[in-house]
Amino acid sequence: MNGSKRPETEIVKPMGFDDYEMRLGDMLRGERATIGKSLLDVERDLRIKAPYLAAIENADLTVFDAPSFIAGYVRSYARYLRMDPEECFAKFCAETGFHVAHGMSREASTAPVAALRARQDAALGVVAPDPRFGRNFSTPQGNRATFFEPGMLGTLAVLVGVTLLIGYGGWSVLQAVQRVDLAPVDQAPVTGDAVGALDPSDTNVAPPVVTAGIDPSTRLVQPQALEVPVLVARDGPISAIDPHKSGVFLETVASMTATQDAVKVVADVKPGVEILASRASWVQISSADGTVLFEKILNAGERYAVPALEVAPRLRAGNSSAVYFIVGGKTYGPAAKGPEVVKNVDLSGAGLTAAYSVADMTADGDLAQFTAQNTVQDPMPSGQ
Repeated sequence: MNGSKRPETEIVKPMGFDDYEMRLGDMLRGERATIGKSLLDVERDLRIKAPYLAAIENADLTVFDAPSFIAGYVRSYARYLRMDPEECFAKFCAETGFHVAHGMSREASTAPVAALRARQDAALGVVAPDPRFGRNFSTPQGNRATFFEPGMLGTLAVLVGVTLLIGYGGWSVLQAVQRVDLAPVDQAPVTGDAVGALDPSDTNVAPPVVTAGIDPSTRLVQPQALEVPVLVARDGPISAIDPHKSGVFLETVASMTATQDAVKVVADVKPGVEILASRASWVQISSADGTVLFEKILNAGERYAVPALEVAPRLRAGNSSAVYFIVGGKTYGPAAKGPEVVKNVDLSGAGLTAAYSVADMTADGDLAQFTAQNTVQDPMPSGQ
């Protein structure tokens, strides 16, 4: 063998548990897993954002917006996990190179964090983000044409097609709404001068128009028109002329009113039906379709004028022995012999005169008293 020395062999010993370096993040995650807490649970307990807690475990300073709160976050997190806060903060500073700056120094501002973030982005090849967007919208450096994908053409074509379809549909609906269709009619409209005289023998006169959809039970009776007006002669003896009622000094309006009163064109309307209560009684007046027209307790001597409808209304009353009907100035009734309730009483004049006889004044002292003393109150209007 030559005289050269044999190199010494390096002896590699197996590493034990203490030989491995435990980072702060591993220790924090281990303690957090021991107590069974997630980052969201710690966020709710400490009021510290979960991204800040994750940044402490990962020793990442770029997540924090300002360095002034980092020390407090680290100590609070370590205290929450029942670890030594000062030892954890010292280990955090050693791993991240963070140091505390006091006062109004430049190191206490957000410039170091911003500079560190800029250096990290430059190392990763990321362009500074547009201030109008967030940090997540940054674009890597390089030719922007290289990021164009052919699949974007299909998406763009679909978007343009949908926009054109919606626009065409809206334009079609607008045209349909504004379109006016004119349909010709077979019969031309007739003017007023083309209408002939109202001669009953004229067959060209159109029949009277009947309004459909109107319930005759709720329509008031109209006076029947006379075929020939009734005229009252104004001629008479001169001695009967009253200068205070006629002459050239009277107003024209009064003369016209007198002329109109002298000409009668409608027949006299028959007197209506009234309900009279000799004692307090409950009455309910309903039309043929069941609509309640009147409902009230009539006091003693109180009357109610029944409305004149084409279809006579119906009566329902309690204490019927005190309910009477006045038809044509005569009193009929009572509605029943006893105080029972009567129903569906026809209130037409013909129906009442056929169903009831003239009231016996001797059978009802209260009715006779009202009739003798003439203390019956004026009838209530049918509108009440």
